[in-house]
Amino acid sequence: MPAAPTAPALPFFVYGTLRPGGRNHALHLAGRCAEVRGAVLEGAALHAGPGFPYAVPDATPGRRIVGELVTIRPGAYPDALAALDRLEDCRADGTGEYVRERLAVRTADGAAAQAWVYLAGPEVAARLRTHPALIASGDWLHDR
Repeated sequence: MPAAPTAPALPFFVYGTLRPGGRNHALHLAGRCAEVRGAVLEGAALHAGPGFPYAVPDATPGRRIVGELVTIRPGAYPDALAALDRLEDCRADGTGEYVRERLAVRTADGAAAQAWVYLAGPEVAARLRTHPALIASGDWLHDR
């Protein structure tokens, strides 16, 4: 279920082109970040897409995605949220290319945090479960 437009101002767990150094980070997040910390999303698999990755929930033991936890400056948050939802084709009815969900992540220092995570939408996730394009390391920057 996608998050409501009036969703709480949580940090974002980013794992692909939105990571620092990525093309979409430069376009949508640069200058808006208050903090960026290494983080891991457990219980999900990373799949390669055409030029970008998809996160898909996966209960296989050891499955995880490596990324960053990006906290947006409060004044920049509404515009950043809207820009990321547009970029990820995150639709209120849950039919987009990605869906935004509130999930638990663990930062590099071991702290637990709640974050917005863009997961593959229903059609994309179904396709990837049938025809996996798994990135075994779970790290887009390592295996692309």
